[in-house]
Amino acid sequence: MRIPAHSVCTAIRDDIVAGVYERGGRLTEELLARRYGVSRVPVREALRTLEAEGFVVTRRHAGACVAEPTEQEAADLLEMRQLLEPLGASRAARRRTDAHLKVLRGLVRLGQERARQGNSDDLRSLGGWFHETLIQASGSPALTSMLTQLRHKIEWMYAVEGPADPVAYWAEHGAIVDAVARGDGDRARTLTALHTEQASAGHRLRFASGADRAVRAERVRNSQHPVNMPSLRH
Repeated sequence: MRIPAHSVCTAIRDDIVAGVYERGGRLTEELLARRYGVSRVPVREALRTLEAEGFVVTRRHAGACVAEPTEQEAADLLEMRQLLEPLGASRAARRRTDAHLKVLRGLVRLGQERARQGNSDDLRSLGGWFHETLIQASGSPALTSMLTQLRHKIEWMYAVEGPADPVAYWAEHGAIVDAVARGDGDRARTLTALHTEQASAGHRLRFASGADRAVRAERVRNSQHPVNMPSLRH
């Protein structure tokens, strides 16, 4: 059975974001095919997609390698998100469905509950689901795809500090949903812009030590990661 290239692409991207492959490191088709339990064909297609997304570069005499973004490129990603997420919230106020509102309100309730309990373990994933649902409510596949790629890259390049006041942080989410529910696009845009700007202040560029890189290299050499295992995110 031929494994779809998009599944291989997701697996490689997830490992790049997780730091399994060091920046600048080679990505040989043979190693990747062995690691994910597939042939070279879907690996080759996946690498082309990841190159278009900016995670991979092709170098003369080296082939495919993990990209090495500059600090300016990383800063540009945060700025792009600060521009696009408010746009998505504004559109969501006009295009959201009742189903979107139900999910958003449920996430806000759960986030507020976890924040009051001081349980921070789930808050990051809940925040990610909230923003994914908000942008899906915009009814713009192009905008959704662009912001999804931005989130992957930002997760790859930055370590994120939790909010100083999680309760207030989730109250901001609630206010955004209220504006979206009322169809107030201007209010939704303004609140999301403030929220995203404040959240960006907690991002710190990742800098792996030599020891970290050695551990990751050893992990790649000794592991096999079939793409059809249920543990993978799709």
